[in-house]
Amino acid sequence: MENPCMTVLLRGYLRRIRHKPPSRLCYCLSQFRGTHSNVKDNSINPEVGRQIQATSKNDISSPVKHQQKLRTGPSLASFIAANNSGEVPAFQSDMLSSNDPVPYLNERALSGKGRKVYFETYGCQMNVSDTEVAWSILQSHGFHKTTDAKQADVILLMTCAIRENAEQRIWNRLEHFGNMKKRRQKFQSSLKVGLLGCMAERLKKKIVERTKVVDLVAGPDAYRDLPRLLSEACSGQAAINVMLSMDETYADVVPVRLDQASKTAFVSIMRGCDNMCSYCIVPFTRGRERSRPITSIIEEVQALSDQGVKEVTLLGQNVNSYRDVSEEDYYGDATPPQTGETRLADGFNTIYRSKRGGLRFAHLLERVAGVNPEMRIRFTSPHPKDFPDEVLHAVKGHDNICNQIHLPAQSGNSDVLERMRRGYTREAYIQLVDRVRTILPGVSISSDFIAGFCGETESEHEDTLSLLRLIRYNYAYLFAYSMRQKTHAYHRMSDDVPQDVKNRRLQEMISVFREAVLEVNRAQVGQVQLVLIEGPSKKDSSHLAGRNDGGTKVILNEYQLNGQAGSASDRQNLNTGDYVAAEITDASSQVLKGRALFQTKLQKFSKDLNLWNNGECGTVAHQTAV
Repeated sequence: MENPCMTVLLRGYLRRIRHKPPSRLCYCLSQFRGTHSNVKDNSINPEVGRQIQATSKNDISSPVKHQQKLRTGPSLASFIAANNSGEVPAFQSDMLSSNDPVPYLNERALSGKGRKVYFETYGCQMNVSDTEVAWSILQSHGFHKTTDAKQADVILLMTCAIRENAEQRIWNRLEHFGNMKKRRQKFQSSLKVGLLGCMAERLKKKIVERTKVVDLVAGPDAYRDLPRLLSEACSGQAAINVMLSMDETYADVVPVRLDQASKTAFVSIMRGCDNMCSYCIVPFTRGRERSRPITSIIEEVQALSDQGVKEVTLLGQNVNSYRDVSEEDYYGDATPPQTGETRLADGFNTIYRSKRGGLRFAHLLERVAGVNPEMRIRFTSPHPKDFPDEVLHAVKGHDNICNQIHLPAQSGNSDVLERMRRGYTREAYIQLVDRVRTILPGVSISSDFIAGFCGETESEHEDTLSLLRLIRYNYAYLFAYSMRQKTHAYHRMSDDVPQDVKNRRLQEMISVFREAVLEVNRAQVGQVQLVLIEGPSKKDSSHLAGRNDGGTKVILNEYQLNGQAGSASDRQNLNTGDYVAAEITDASSQVLKGRALFQTKLQKFSKDLNLWNNGECGTVAHQTAV
């Protein structure tokens, strides 16, 4: 006779192990029996056990076959249905899928019915990508987008929780939208306000307890649920979904770009972070690391290329720890499958055990670069530990992978880095920078730094200033430390550096960085660089703005195309998405200024530049036109 307690436990366990390779199912089920041995009659249906065991034996040596089995095999709903009918589910393709409609909500209840949605996005590039995912989901359910909050029926704020002032900006905006809701109520017109992203995940239901303005709260892994949440909010209830997922990557969601005219785009390749740095809230708001299948990434990049996008930035909280385990169980050609452990940069370590198997970041870079040689590839935000030589050689081996590396240092003092749980010392970081510059001559290096972390002394702060002077970064993100709840520092350390000291140290860091970067930028005056035009300059629409290979903004304020004196027609002949050779004529600590010399292509730039230097301007113009 079936034991009801065992049935409930088994259902839950099957849901957890559903996506594991069949070769591990028997092991998992044996663990289940051991864990729940105190449950009366803990036997498992022998027919199910035999079927799983047979699948395991047949598929253990064939990852492709077991992936096919997983794609066409039974879902959780299949096991539940089979349990009720007394039948064992078979491996077939017509089973219920995770995309089946919620049985208690019809399509009409989930429909947007033409309601207008207004988005505001705060924080990192990942939030921009998430906004595009959320909009794609809502658009597929009949919602429309507006760029005017006054015209919106739904206002969604994509939030950031990395620092206190980021959250304070959201509270200020909520007060503004609260007044807007009150005015709408006078005209019997409803307005729904929702919080998405990291702040939503951090505060959860505390948001709706603090303010009545918010109608729905959705964490980073709950965007698929937005139509249902909005439907629930329309009934007058506060709707909340902040469940974190171990496998959600939105790989099957095609993001809808917010700026269709832009020639640059973001592609999310992984989510979450396992590093657990002591100051960082990200693992608690974004969850554990999981990577998109490489095939879905290539398909998205190809689609962007077909749309005319000229630059793609690969995104992830720890982008270079990418590890696709969906199809392959090996790591590189030089490492046998059974020992495919993660290779770190020399002198770096992690707080977690080395991960085995999967296609890694270097392989992904090469595959993405091969989609369109005329499309630039960037990536952010990496961790310094995940820069083994193979990644650097992948960058070097492809002209369209930008010669730009982001190396977040956070501090220049080894003791502070240890308290931060960064996994390296000052010396190891400097050694990595030297290695990067050896393999990638002329590389542009950027970084992150925190001023006033727990226990930071003046001498430790001076070490950070000296590192800024030593490395001479092309760009840096500098912030005063803001303690976040749930983090290791919050539970184990004291935020003992006064705010005025943090602010003073931050200003000193900014001053040192600007002095160094001004020298770096001035050294580029006279160089001819390849610039991708992004559009008119925000300060002066008669000038064009773009970025060089290193990611530095270049303002084109002079035009001498193909050796002729500049004219209005030269400016009009250059369009967003064009590659142009520009001679750098001036520099500040923030931007470069240049003169457009000739149009070119990414793969032809070196050859065209040689022709130009030899005075063959007409040849360059003809070949570019061709």
